[in-house]
Amino acid sequence: MSWTRRRAIGGIAGVMAGAMTAAGLAARAEEKTQMMQRPIHRSGELLPAVGLGTYSTFDVGNSASERTALKEVLRLFVQHGGKFVDSSPMYGSAESVVGDLAREEKLVDKLFMATKVWTSGRDAGIGQMNASMRRMGVARMDLMQVHNLLDLKTHEKTLRDWKSQDKIRYFGITHYHAGAHAELERLVRTKQYDFVQFNYSIAEREAEERLLPACAESGTAVVINRPFAQANLFSRVRGKEVPGWAMEFDCRSWAQFFLKYILAHPAVTCVIPATSKPKHLLDNMEAGSGRLPDAAIRKKMIEFLA
Repeated sequence: MSWTRRRAIGGIAGVMAGAMTAAGLAARAEEKTQMMQRPIHRSGELLPAVGLGTYSTFDVGNSASERTALKEVLRLFVQHGGKFVDSSPMYGSAESVVGDLAREEKLVDKLFMATKVWTSGRDAGIGQMNASMRRMGVARMDLMQVHNLLDLKTHEKTLRDWKSQDKIRYFGITHYHAGAHAELERLVRTKQYDFVQFNYSIAEREAEERLLPACAESGTAVVINRPFAQANLFSRVRGKEVPGWAMEFDCRSWAQFFLKYILAHPAVTCVIPATSKPKHLLDNMEAGSGRLPDAAIRKKMIEFLA
């Protein structure tokens, strides 16, 4: 990747001057209103609107230096109102790293743990899910999802049984590509799933047409992955400053610009940007407080990036 968020943010002057250090971001975050909460429709339980993804960023194995940075990410995440942490056995060592660090920092009970089953067959699925729970350090998983709809019919029966036995609290389905949106829409309209997770961003807006409305109509909680379109959005703003009118919705950085666009959609429950950097974590968390753009400003945001 030729352009990173570090370089994109580094090129912004003026309104971005106070965002260059974790300390500065932390101090500013303290001045903001509390993290916005969104309901899980099936239960009414509230979730903080900004969560934490672990794809790639938490796959660090036993590296002491990388785990130290991630421990700070996790600590700051909770300190600034975060709760929802999403992982998968597909993400290498991420589940184990999350579980180890959460136990070390005594944060397990403060987190809403979510992971996925990513295999075929009933017995293989049960084995994988039990292993995930051990790695993440929980006796009961908050949310278990069928990753990319793999062998959904088989795992769905297990997940229903596990929910009735209180081994999991919620279950859901996921995908990462717009090509699966039609199938996700069909599934959420059955009202059988507590959660659905899929890609959505200001650069990938296909979900706005049918999938997000279907989620709202069916009462399905929505988790958004790929909020930065795999960091490609930062490439698109290379050399550009955040427009002054972004302050109309309390936006001070490009990360907040992109995240607030997503959170402004009423069907979205939680967005899960992934990071291994405390500075970026604090920047992301600010997107969950303050004002959000209205429909007219969201249109202006799209036009600005065109």
